[in-house]
Amino acid sequence: MSSGNGAAPGPPPGSGVVPALGDAALLLRAEGVTKNYGPSIVLRGLDLQIARGEVLALVGDNGAGKSTFIKILSGFHAPTSGTLYWEGRATVLTSPTQARALGIETVYQDLALVNDLTVAQNMFLGREPIKRVLGVLPLTDAKAMRLRTREFLDQVGIRLASVDSLVRDLSGGQRQSIAVARAMQSQPKLLIMDEPLAALGVREGAHVLDLVQEIRRRREVSIILIVHNYSQIFQVCDRINFLFAGEIVLDVATSAITEEELIRMVKAGLGAQAAARPAGSGS
Repeated sequence: MSSGNGAAPGPPPGSGVVPALGDAALLLRAEGVTKNYGPSIVLRGLDLQIARGEVLALVGDNGAGKSTFIKILSGFHAPTSGTLYWEGRATVLTSPTQARALGIETVYQDLALVNDLTVAQNMFLGREPIKRVLGVLPLTDAKAMRLRTREFLDQVGIRLASVDSLVRDLSGGQRQSIAVARAMQSQPKLLIMDEPLAALGVREGAHVLDLVQEIRRRREVSIILIVHNYSQIFQVCDRINFLFAGEIVLDVATSAITEEELIRMVKAGLGAQAAARPAGSGS
């Protein structure tokens, strides 16, 4: 069941009402976000919010708009209309660099790791610590890189035999953990994880879910978790948003619903209700 950090129960299933939270508790709020690609409407007035330190599950079928919304939050795409509020202020994200500067980090399915480099080299890829030989010649400080990698992995609760291991020799769960750890180095306020459990076995998936809990406990970071397996939601998430045809059609606390109820509601036509609404009508 849910991790139970006190998230308030959501509105009646399918109501489309986002539960009210005080502005001080909110990290991010999306209001009426739309995205069109020419005549194709991907997002239809999406409303979403996430509190500080909350783990939010974002679920929905392929094509529902999850990837588009995540790219908007990550600064890759601009919304066609609507507003993003970051820490209570209306914000326009113009680039991934700006999103990271605000404190938004995203770990995508492909992880963007280099298999032929070590764990330490991947952790500092593109920002390697430098030392100067004879005070002049700049060289990568491999010792400092290994030491800082080990210290940081310990801080976020990742157990790894050696930071000199090549990424290609790690398990799927270990690779996912390294990608998350690299994103956490910038001390983000919001971590977005896109299908972190895809293609992982039960044991490896459990390891990644444990890491999510550990990061939240140690760093108090908010997390948006995109998953397809509903049972995994109830292990770590505080709240569930179901996205269908570009709209949030269900917003509910995990403590207020069971996995069986969630599956039954989805199959009962929540998506059909959203699809029947006029484009741009909002949720």
